[in-house]
Amino acid sequence: MKILDVLTPDTICIDLKARDKKGILDELVAPVVAMTGTSHEELLKVLMERERLGSTGIGGGIGIPHGKLKNLDQLILGFGLSRRGANFESMDNRPTHIFFLLLTPEDSAGLHLKLLARLSRLLKNEDFKSQLMQATRTEEILDIIREKDEDF
Repeated sequence: MKILDVLTPDTICIDLKARDKKGILDELVAPVVAMTGTSHEELLKVLMERERLGSTGIGGGIGIPHGKLKNLDQLILGFGLSRRGANFESMDNRPTHIFFLLLTPEDSAGLHLKLLARLSRLLKNEDFKSQLMQATRTEEILDIIREKDEDF
């Protein structure tokens, strides 16, 4: 499965304004609400509950908030870019700039883990992260991901 099989232009936020975890999640959730059949508040609750288990701020400026939803029938992936960085309670205690939001059906652990692993591999590439940080348009984000995703 390629990242662009699930990431759509509508779910990309290239200028996140929030500076804290709840605010970032609030902004990331906004464009995906209609796709989930779940309320904004319920999505935030699911994500915040997951964050209480341990931060999904994995360090290196990366956050991959994720959660499972009962009535979801497909994977949903969102992307967000915080140029100033946000306090996402990252493992390395540094600001987080690049976010991938992953929502999955409750019974799809395999797909969920495959996509998380794919994202993690891509995000280890410093050049990839740098290109994402410099992007100013949704199309650029998609092109950067498409180019790197083809290599895997």
